[in-house]
Amino acid sequence: MSTDAAPVHLTHPDAPASAARIAFVGAGPGDPGLLTVRAREYLAAADVVLLDTLHREEELSPWTKEDAVFVLTTRGEGGPALTPAARAKLLVRTASKYDDATHLVVRLMDGDATAFGGLAGEALACRDAGVPFEIVPGVSTAWSVPAYAGMPLSGDGQHSEVHVLHAGDSSVDWSLSVATDVTVVVLGSGDQLRKALRQLADAGRPGDSPVALTENGTTVSQQTYVQTLDEAITTMAADDAPAATVAVVGPSVELRSELSWWESKPLFGWSILVPRTKEQSGPMTDRIAAYGASASVVPTISVEPPRTPQQMDRAVRGLVTGRYEWIGFTSVNAVRAVREKFEALGLDARSFAGLKLAAVGGVTAQALREWGLEPDLVPEGEESARGLLEVWPPFDEVLDPINRVFLPRADIATDTLVAGLHEMGWEVDDVTAYRTVRAAPPAAPVREAIKGGAFDAVCFTSSSTVRNLVGIAGKPHPNTLVACIGPATAKAAEEHGLRVDVVAPEPSATRLVDALAEHVRALAAQAQADGEPLVRPSERKAAPRRPRNRR
Repeated sequence: MSTDAAPVHLTHPDAPASAARIAFVGAGPGDPGLLTVRAREYLAAADVVLLDTLHREEELSPWTKEDAVFVLTTRGEGGPALTPAARAKLLVRTASKYDDATHLVVRLMDGDATAFGGLAGEALACRDAGVPFEIVPGVSTAWSVPAYAGMPLSGDGQHSEVHVLHAGDSSVDWSLSVATDVTVVVLGSGDQLRKALRQLADAGRPGDSPVALTENGTTVSQQTYVQTLDEAITTMAADDAPAATVAVVGPSVELRSELSWWESKPLFGWSILVPRTKEQSGPMTDRIAAYGASASVVPTISVEPPRTPQQMDRAVRGLVTGRYEWIGFTSVNAVRAVREKFEALGLDARSFAGLKLAAVGGVTAQALREWGLEPDLVPEGEESARGLLEVWPPFDEVLDPINRVFLPRADIATDTLVAGLHEMGWEVDDVTAYRTVRAAPPAAPVREAIKGGAFDAVCFTSSSTVRNLVGIAGKPHPNTLVACIGPATAKAAEEHGLRVDVVAPEPSATRLVDALAEHVRALAAQAQADGEPLVRPSERKAAPRRPRNRR
């Protein structure tokens, strides 16, 4: 979602003129994709976001303003959480820094803000201080985490009674949840969760009741451990106990062996290196996430203006004066370069009136649409110069009043498109709109991760990404799977001493990810046939994480 979307103005009729408005917003259980539409609207309008965990700041940045301030409700990074009273004071104090209710402070709370999150105390503090507030419920942790672990809590007609409890609630009567046909969901962690399970067992729940402990629910690092109630209590007492936040006790656990969909994705838990700029990597990282993996984008090129801008200036002025019939965009960077030149010259999208626009693929087409322009020509098949040539119409002296095409491109672009257009009768102004130079080396920990095998796979989308990654960060570890977008990229990887495991069947970034997923699915099937688990490349040298029954 674009970060420059128009902010929503959520006014409050009773807002005093002495403080910002406060919105208590449920953030969902962990997966940023489970933020509700309403939650994203509030985040887009927020001046300040108060949150309980620092790691969410990077995940939330795509939905907040560039100048939004993040405030952590803990004592320093990684420190203990503030007391409920201290959090309430911090919230009111933050809102009171603003002098009117046109400003918005979002109090982001895990899961559904209305459930077990201390909302009531903070909302009462706002009321007492005269600060207006609103409440935006979120996706509940109690229901969503079991669903991601393959355990629907009710609905099959056999066990419709579900008890949702918080491990820290001292008023719980556990004897009401001892019947074996009752599904019990306990929210908590650490010793608090262990004590709650112990109390459930002491109240009479059979020790052989199935229990599922889930940590990092709904994220790509989710882990679920299935045990009996007695085993779970022992497990939670160990020094290396899982950081479980949800425990499910009862018949729903038995469904996991059949319905575990999230942790069964082919790339689940994998860490994928994407040597590409963040602006270009969106569709790839989305597809990687859809397969249950996490993507780490490491830019290998930096985009800079041309050394001599006069050629670009002349071309843009010629575009305005009617010199061209077509303008062909072969990358998002080309769209950005032309747009920046337009803004520098005081022009806007109206100057494209009468021009025909071509885009090399869907991502470039979307960049044009974000500028308010609808491309006339986008190849449906191969997203490349060759694919664009296949759908580009030849010059027709009768139908085409002008025979000239403007191609704003990189300084290292190939001549395939230019030569093909010439053959079809077009005159081409092939203009350097931007330069691509090797990016600065990534941080030392990233370089070490690349060379040390911390990544399970790397996806190369061009020969230059191979050369540049090796140049700025070194070769990926031999254990790391190497996936390439096409034969030329694969050849470049092999020339740099890399073993190529996957080559996409067509030159598309998303198809590259699909091909990697298919390869890993085949490896998993072979491992299963051999009676062995598939070990991720990054874990081949590592000791097992925990010798625990994980099903």
